[in-house]
Amino acid sequence: MTPSIAKGGRISSIVPMCPHIDNNEHSVQIVVTEQGLADLRGLGSVQRAEIIIKNCAHPIYRDYLQQYIQNARFGHICHDLRRCFELHRNLLEYGAMLPDVGQDII
Repeated sequence: MTPSIAKGGRISSIVPMCPHIDNNEHSVQIVVTEQGLADLRGLGSVQRAEIIIKNCAHPIYRDYLQQYIQNARFGHICHDLRRCFELHRNLLEYGAMLPDVGQDII
């Protein structure tokens, strides 16, 4: 369980890849944010990502996350290693994961 965003919308809790995580994605069965609940039991990695984006990501981040999934390669590991930390780099450089999110959402 986590809020979908932090720091007035400048940070998303739902991102393509995390540099450090205590529980890997295979251990997580249900994700809950104030946006909704994603039941991940029995789903493959792409299905899991799609349901998390649809049900748990904040609306201002959904388009970005859906585009990431659409542009990802097919196969067991679908990450685009050139883009997977783009939101993190934006936060460091611009102070927001999506640079065009200038005003606080909450």
